[in-house]
Amino acid sequence: MRIVVRGTNWIGDAIMTIPALRELRRIFPETSITLHSRSWAEGIFRDASFIDAILPFENDKRRYKNISIQSQILSERGFDLAILFPNSFESALTAMLASIPKRIGYNKDLRGLLLTDPIPVPEWKAYRHEVYYYLNLIAEVEKRFLGTETVLQQEPDSTLEISNQRKAVARKTLHDAGVDSSRRTIALGVGSTNSCAKRWDLENYAALNDRLQTELMTNVVLMGSLGEAGVSESVYDLSARKPVILTGRTDLAEAAAVLSEIDVLVSNDMGLAHIAPAVGTKTAVIFGPTNPATTQPFSANVTVIRKEVECSPCMLRECPIDHRCMTRISVADVFAICEQILNGKLVE
Repeated sequence: MRIVVRGTNWIGDAIMTIPALRELRRIFPETSITLHSRSWAEGIFRDASFIDAILPFENDKRRYKNISIQSQILSERGFDLAILFPNSFESALTAMLASIPKRIGYNKDLRGLLLTDPIPVPEWKAYRHEVYYYLNLIAEVEKRFLGTETVLQQEPDSTLEISNQRKAVARKTLHDAGVDSSRRTIALGVGSTNSCAKRWDLENYAALNDRLQTELMTNVVLMGSLGEAGVSESVYDLSARKPVILTGRTDLAEAAAVLSEIDVLVSNDMGLAHIAPAVGTKTAVIFGPTNPATTQPFSANVTVIRKEVECSPCMLRECPIDHRCMTRISVADVFAICEQILNGKLVE
């Protein structure tokens, strides 16, 4: 049997599918598993042992042309089973037009008739971690195709492999950027491409940078995508002690490797906050409008920094009032967490 898995559309979501993909490999150890996903996913899954191949695609704005092209590509590969992680109508239509005999996904967005195995959305979807949403789909695959029920009995494993060769290149990248290897290194993820409301104040990040460099004698590196270069430049300009800027200067694969070679990441709720703990790095994530119970990085390497306010989580991309969920988090709060992590205290 040949299996194709339609990947998710955001970096954080892609990391949250890792336990499900690992379970899929466990229950089908000899089966060919291909991940059909956005081209950036290769940067995350390059060294993954739980898939055999990545079939990338670009998101064409001409939606139906994109469906036609991708369905033809899938058809030529002769897949027997399609597992659809996204809830989109498009992903189900693409799999159906590719004539994949078995198509399993959640019964959402009027796409039930396009699936051979439409799965009801679990009642617990709104309050249980997203990791279990994807795992539940693999549990249904196991039940329907193997007649067994072991997937949900396993401890979810969200770890992500980075090869030694990539780690060596990452160390050189840090060295060439001016990072002192004799000091510990903290990266700051100061952006968030899909929500301004998820961003902690840039002046706070600049003040945190200054304290980290002055009081803890650490290197500080700013990281993020090219679209977040502007906010990183602002933090740089506001800082008395200038951090190293890698924002927009690494692709996703390089960023993942760099994150595996630093000591701590402090960031907003963004893709890097999911990658860093997956590659083994202690991570402190600042949460405001989003819900950590369902979407925080799924790892023991994570500390969530959050203030309880009456309007959070609101899930809004722009705050209509005073952004109190973020403004009440002080530089002292975040600095204290960094100090505790560097001093070897367990991440809570």
